[in-house]
Amino acid sequence: MPVNRNALIRYRTIDNCLRNRHRKWTLEALIDACSDALYEFQGIDKGVSRRTVQADIEMMRSNKLGYEAPIVVLDKKYYTYSDKDYSITNIPLNQQDMQVLTEVSDLLRQFKGFNHFADLNEMVSKLEDKIYTQKTQSTPVIDFEKNDHLKGLEWIEVIRKAIVARRTMFVTYKSFKARDASTFCFSAYLLKEYRNRWFVLGKSHTRNNPLLTLALDRIQAIDDGADPYRENVEFDLATYYHNLIGVTKSPNQRETEVVFWIDNENAPYVITKPLHQSQRLLKEELDGKIFSIRVVLNFELERELLGFGAKLRVLGPRILRKQIKQNLARALAHYEMAVEADVEGENLTAD
Repeated sequence: MPVNRNALIRYRTIDNCLRNRHRKWTLEALIDACSDALYEFQGIDKGVSRRTVQADIEMMRSNKLGYEAPIVVLDKKYYTYSDKDYSITNIPLNQQDMQVLTEVSDLLRQFKGFNHFADLNEMVSKLEDKIYTQKTQSTPVIDFEKNDHLKGLEWIEVIRKAIVARRTMFVTYKSFKARDASTFCFSAYLLKEYRNRWFVLGKSHTRNNPLLTLALDRIQAIDDGADPYRENVEFDLATYYHNLIGVTKSPNQRETEVVFWIDNENAPYVITKPLHQSQRLLKEELDGKIFSIRVVLNFELERELLGFGAKLRVLGPRILRKQIKQNLARALAHYEMAVEADVEGENLTAD
């Protein structure tokens, strides 16, 4: 049966809400969420009625759209999924879904090749490959990098909406170093992806840090904030990450020139996939090439350089060269300890 766009927006909104098990969802909360979604995506300022959301829930429970959503009511008040892993996005695509996706793919394909829409190329390729595999019931012909066990993806849409609406959030967050989770009011500015992990850049209302980068997989809960949204008037978000590898950066930290040598065997990899957009070839030697990049010194940079092992040597600055050398020395010490343990184990076995 045909489903209009407004209904699809409400179904997806209800699904996103019920998947968020860190919050208890009353019917009124679902109504508010659907009303906000329709205003954001369709510009409809008229609130959704109670009867409409109740009908949506019954439609999702039924098999008319193929959902058969396991929606239950707890304590005669709170709606949730009885199966915590359920989502309407996990069900197989029906013929109508395929038709819509094909139309979207055909439209987007017209913009492939235009410089202004270069970022769409990968997305269109993913969509076309998905349509092909669904239609032919065959294996994908493109294997994009992904992490099926990645945590925190459920917060992307929640945070994006908060940024667009200029709303604050109460974030419950537990870093890898913290013993306990902390909850604070947060104004989000920018979502950032790095190596299949997602981060959000923003300002904490209770901390002294001008800017804070949170890993989405360390977020435990997000609720609506009560404080007024704090606009960013200090930093250019469009260029904030341009001078670093990764996401770790202090607001006033300046970039520096990093010079490194890499052997001839691995130089082609660095040439075809630069470590950073600022990379330049400085000199060609008999046994390798010397490059430079202008970046902020951080943990991700060190990890990137250490990944080449003995194939790469940092020439400057001195502080980075020293840090890399110390990391390699610690790594060597770990292996020497392992060798000694192996020898002792062999001696005990021989005895």
